Amino acid sequence: MEIAILIPCYNEEKTVGKVIDDFKNELPEAKIYVYDNNSKDKTSEIAKEHGAIVRREYRQGKGNVVRSMFRDINADIYVMVDGDDTYPAEFVHQLIDPIAKGRANMTIGDRLSNGSYKGENKRKFHNLGNDMVKTFINLLFKSKLNDIMTGYRAFDKEFVKNMPVLSDGFQIETEITIHALHRKFLVEEIPIAYRDRPEGSFSKLNTFSDGFKVLKTIGGLFKDYKPMIFFTTLFIILLILGVLTGVPVIDEFIKFRFIRKVPSAILAVGFVVLASISLLCAIILDNNVKNDRAAYELNLNRYKDIEQERSLRDE
Repeated sequence: MEIAILIPCYNEEKTVGKVIDDFKNELPEAKIYVYDNNSKDKTSEIAKEHGAIVRREYRQGKGNVVRSMFRDINADIYVMVDGDDTYPAEFVHQLIDPIAKGRANMTIGDRLSNGSYKGENKRKFHNLGNDMVKTFINLLFKSKLNDIMTGYRAFDKEFVKNMPVLSDGFQIETEITIHALHRKFLVEEIPIAYRDRPEGSFSKLNTFSDGFKVLKTIGGLFKDYKPMIFFTTLFIILLILGVLTGVPVIDEFIKFRFIRKVPSAILAVGFVVLASISLLCAIILDNNVKNDRAAYELNLNRYKDIEQERSLRDE
């Protein structure tokens, strides 16, 4: 099987050479691709010196890099890893084994279950953010994943070529995980060690701005993938507000046969109307999601047929 190592990079001259060398030692037969995302240092030069295939992505953001990687590169197994030397290369065999055996479409390098991330990570609020995202997604999709936002993963070709990348930045890991759960791909977690960045290497992830983007992405994907739950929840909230606002108005009308709280009456009617619209949205969009899922499954079947025909021609 042809294996491609995908390394998205932005200003990683301190570490990218070691990452390439480590993966060469573990998988000498693999092709290593470094996608330079407008680095201002010598990332590209060092990557070339260490034998990687270097390409450039001019649209800023990790999501844009991953989109180009998935579109451009053809392989049987894909391994995606950050270029910051935080993920040990020796775990790559455990990540690709379930893919090679057809047991999984995606494997996740789990940094959290063994405590290595909490022990090594020095950035405030990152552990809290990981736990919040993990809890919300597991609750929403009834899954039991330990690490949603890891940057160390392996995929098969079926997953990569049928993954619509919509995010531009660091939300990409969350998007990939939600896509896999929603489309019912086979996912397997592999516990791995994690080490913090070496001295002189700095994270490009902003705890608050990128954390907000991740939460915004989750909210958007929640609305898109689970509209029944999203809009029904909104319906209940608006209906409760309508009832709380309207009860004093109704009570006044029963007592005096006259309404003096006209603004409250208008507000109550507005809340009830919005609640009704939310319920209607829930029904319509839930039906759209079901139709979309059916269309996606049919397209996946066509993709498999095309790949089988191509394999037979190659043989």
